[in-house]
This record gives sequence, C-alpha cells and structure tokens, in this order.
Amino acid sequence: MSGSGKKSVWSELLVPVVAVLVGLVIGAVFMAATGASPLVAYEALLRGCFGSPVNISETIVYTTPLIFTGLSIAIAYRAGLFNIGAEGQMIVGMVAAAVVGAGGAGLPRVIHLPLTVLSGAAAGAIWAAVPGYLKAKLGVHEVVNSIMMNYIALFFSHYLVNGPIKDPGIATPYSAEIADSAKLLRFVGDFHSAFRLNTGILIAVAAAVLVFYILYRTTTGYEIRAVGANPDAARYAGINVPRAMAVSMLLAGAMAGLAGAVQVCAIQYKFLDLFVFEGFGFDGIAVALVAKGNPLGVIGAAALFGALSRGSQMMQGMAHVPKEVAGIVQAAIILLVAAEGLVEGWLRIPGIGARARRAVAARKEDA
Repeated sequence: MSGSGKKSVWSELLVPVVAVLVGLVIGAVFMAATGASPLVAYEALLRGCFGSPVNISETIVYTTPLIFTGLSIAIAYRAGLFNIGAEGQMIVGMVAAAVVGAGGAGLPRVIHLPLTVLSGAAAGAIWAAVPGYLKAKLGVHEVVNSIMMNYIALFFSHYLVNGPIKDPGIATPYSAEIADSAKLLRFVGDFHSAFRLNTGILIAVAAAVLVFYILYRTTTGYEIRAVGANPDAARYAGINVPRAMAVSMLLAGAMAGLAGAVQVCAIQYKFLDLFVFEGFGFDGIAVALVAKGNPLGVIGAAALFGALSRGSQMMQGMAHVPKEVAGIVQAAIILLVAAEGLVEGWLRIPGIGARARRAVAARKEDA
C-alpha cells in the first residue's frame, strides 16, 4: 500500500475515533451533573460488556443484528439512497424464518437451516423492492415509502401472529417454535443455554466481507457507487441508473432480512408479537453513519453500539446512572460524525497533532 493510501485509511478512521472519544466525554459531563462518578459508571459499563464470558456473549448477541442492519443502510447509502425501512425488512425476515423454520420440520438440517435463513433474506429483499422500484422507475422518494413499509410490516406481522401463524397450543401470540434442524448452533451448551453466543456472528461477519467484495470488487458494486456519487455522470457513462438503485435496495433488504432470520434461528426460535419496533433497523442507521458507509467498518461500529447497549444495563445497576445516558453518548457520537467538518476543525487547532491534520488533508485530496 502506498503512503497516500495509508494516509487515506488513517483519515477515514480519524473522525469516528475522535467522535467516540468526545462522545464519552460528553456522557461523563451528564453523569457528573447527576451526581454520579463517570469513572465508576464507565467501569460498570465495561464490566457489563466484557466483565465475564456471559457478558461478552451478550455483547456479541447485541452486536450481530446491528451488523446486518448497518450493512443494509450502508449498501443503499453507497447508491445515494436512504433505506430507513430496514426495521420493516427485518420484521418480515423474522416472520418468513419463523414460518419456514416451523413448517419444514423433518427436512435434513443441511437443507432446512440454509432454507430458513435464506427465506428471511428473500422476504427482506422483496419488502425493500417496493420502495426500490418506486424510486428507480417513478422517482418517488425512498424515505417516505420505506417508513410506510415499516408500519405495514409491523401491523401485518401483528395480524399474522394473532391469526394464521399463531401457535394454537398457547394463549400468548407467538408462532410455533422452529424445528431444531432450523436453529443456529450456540458455541456453549444446547439451544436453550443461557450462554447465547451463536454462529450468527460468523454469518454477520461473512456478510460484511461479502458486501465489501460486491461493492469494491465487482462491476455491480462499481455501478452502485458511481450512481451514488453522481447519477447524472453515471447515466452519461452508460450505467443503468434505475437498475443500480433497484439492485442496491434488493441487497439492502436482504441484509435486513438476514438480521431477522438470524434473530429467529439463534435467539427467539419463534416470532414474538411486536407492539413497537425493536429498533435494530433504526440503530443500523447510526451504525452505518459511524462506519461512514464502509462494510468492514460496520463491524466495529456495530460492536461499539452493541457494547453501549449491553453495558448500559450494568451501568444502571452498579453506578445508579440511568441507562439513557448511554443513549446520550450514542447521540453525541452520531452528531459528531455527521458534523464531520466540526471535528476536522478541531483537528486543525495547534497542538492537536500534525499527523491528524495531514490525514484530514490527504482525505480531501483523495476525494
């Protein structure tokens, strides 16, 4: 890698890292304002994330769906689209996986498990195809359509789990439990072990690598990025802009659908009635933003938000700090990443470091 390339990679990492550090400082200010010790609170947060094997397991469990939804947002972002519908795409992925997982009992595991997971991806892709088609062919804004599709998915799933797919043997609105042949393996214990770390994280990391390869090593990925950079120039160069937009939304929906499928196959083993959105799809927006749309960066950003979500529970119990403070830290990080110019301005202050300033300048030259 050339020196310029190294600087570019460093500069891409610089703003998110500074945003995280400043976000933690802002969180500490709010903690101090409530009379709590920031050091004790952050110690509790770290213990909640990494203090025991079970806590590490739960942090990874929180991280896994965020990788998928972060990838979903990042793919659309590269095409110049804002897929705010990942929440709904995840829901239909959960429903599809629950139906196929329970209905395919008797199939060999080597067939049933991939079929169940892929059914979730397919359902998410189909759900995303609606706003994708409307955007590509009719120019209808994808944000409005994908928001509406979220609510349709939520209420449609509510109807299904209270009717056609409800387990008749119980009063609670749950679907039937999926067969063991459709369950993702856990690393320790059986399917109902309290140690919930499972092979879903391997699928998530593999998906991130695959998305990176598609975006940066294939013609389709090049077209998606070209359309995102400048659709008029891409059209002039002979790229089918509507097709690139539609493909990006299909891929984005598939990633969100995978999040739902893995959640069912590894954690819930059934579809549970949802009265409100779980939030993984919306949190994926923050993950993709902090990762700056880089599929590999999504892994680290998802781990950060997964750790904050898990650790905030321990922080509330041990340090008596409201877990909402972790939300303040997340919000501060997002705002600082979004206000990239502000962070870059800080980096120009004398004494911050010549290396940091050179990195920012290198990124502007490479842009």
